[in-house]
Amino acid sequence: MSGKKFLDASKKFDRETMYTPTDAVRLAKETATAKFDESVDVSFRLGIDPRKAEQMVRGTVALPQGTGKDVRVAVFASGEAADAAREAGADIVGADDLFEQIEGGMMDFDLVIATPDMMPLVGRLGRTLGPRGLMPNPKTGTVTPDVAKAVTEFKGGKVEYRTDRYGNVQLTVGKASFTPEALAENLFAVIDEIQRAKPASAKGRYIQKITVSSTMGPGVKIDIQRLKPVLPGEG
Repeated sequence: MSGKKFLDASKKFDRETMYTPTDAVRLAKETATAKFDESVDVSFRLGIDPRKAEQMVRGTVALPQGTGKDVRVAVFASGEAADAAREAGADIVGADDLFEQIEGGMMDFDLVIATPDMMPLVGRLGRTLGPRGLMPNPKTGTVTPDVAKAVTEFKGGKVEYRTDRYGNVQLTVGKASFTPEALAENLFAVIDEIQRAKPASAKGRYIQKITVSSTMGPGVKIDIQRLKPVLPGEG
């Protein structure tokens, strides 16, 4: 979005006002004026210490209305598990051959899933997959003996999330072409999940700030106080 378009979009609402989640996604949708179908993203500022391993917030959440994106999945598996992954719709399936492709620079996928027995092989790709957030992990369901189920879930709208080094969590809740109702349903699913994942050792206010925006649009602030019915125990 050009500077002028961004400024025009910013004038459609008061950027200092706090909105309900439903109004926030509606405004994010209305300010998505790019020529492509922009993603609608949510960003959380969490009151955690990301330097402490026990306060790392990480997991997965199933978006009821899906992501609107065709997720390309690579699966490390062999034998029957590999066959099941292919039948479930995995885009790339392999073992040593897949390892060689990735080591050679092939990165034509958005997610990597692996059976547990494949992790010694996948682990050797840590320097390639790790920095991109693609290393399979049991905590996110991407290391599993049931790779077919994992492929189906992630293709159907299940997404990973994790805090960055600053204590933020960012993820997509849909596309600008979604209805406001669909975006709101996905957003509430994400809010519920982030609250559920609150570390026991986190002190003070856990969710400090939530902002929704389209890919090229301005951020819309959500009034955390209005989330009380959705976030029991916040404090």
